[in-house]
Amino acid sequence: MYTLVLILHSWLRWVVLLAGLLAIVGLLSSRAKANGTSKAERWVFLFMMALDWQLLLGLLLYLFLSPNTTAIFASFGAAMRDSVARFWAVEHISLMFFAVILVHVGRVLGRKAALPAARRSRLLICVVIAWLAVVAATPWPGLRAGRPLFRISAQS
Repeated sequence: MYTLVLILHSWLRWVVLLAGLLAIVGLLSSRAKANGTSKAERWVFLFMMALDWQLLLGLLLYLFLSPNTTAIFASFGAAMRDSVARFWAVEHISLMFFAVILVHVGRVLGRKAALPAARRSRLLICVVIAWLAVVAATPWPGLRAGRPLFRISAQS
């Protein structure tokens, strides 16, 4: 179960990153319709849904399945002195929660906007910041807590 959820979580990151990037590009290049959703807003919705699924899979790993977090929770004080353990215990999950919350807040703020331009700008600000948080919290290869770009097993 752990390996399956880990692989799904790893590969779904690409959907999140692509949907967020397409939402940003779409919001920058399109004009929001006065009565309805633009194509960019559909990308924002896909970005939000992919983030929600990532959160669900990540919480399964974080709270129940990952042997790494089990070891971290066994000695949390020592883990905070180790930069890799601290990344997984605090930094990764905090930034990802921030991104998920920000996209949801952005969609609510966008719906409450009186003008289409205000809707677009509110969405754009929230999506850009959320996307940057996701990029910053992703364990890219070569970083201290780096993981492979395309995971095919729990060991890779």
